[in-house]
Amino acid sequence: MIRVRLDIVMAERKVTGRELARAAGITEQNLSLLRNGKVKGVRFGTLSSICEFLDCQPGDLLVYEPDT
Repeated sequence: MIRVRLDIVMAERKVTGRELARAAGITEQNLSLLRNGKVKGVRFGTLSSICEFLDCQPGDLLVYEPDT
């Protein structure tokens, strides 16, 4: 299972959902779905914009955890 750590990285950087959504060029609703792991995929362009704004790597946002 892939776990999304976007909330954690945003909190560490003190970034609001509104700021990140605007910087990434997506709606706040789509960002919320991504933050909650409710999406099946994300475009590389969107991921790139998020990483650029948060100054992080994709691996900082997504973590693989084996199913138990």
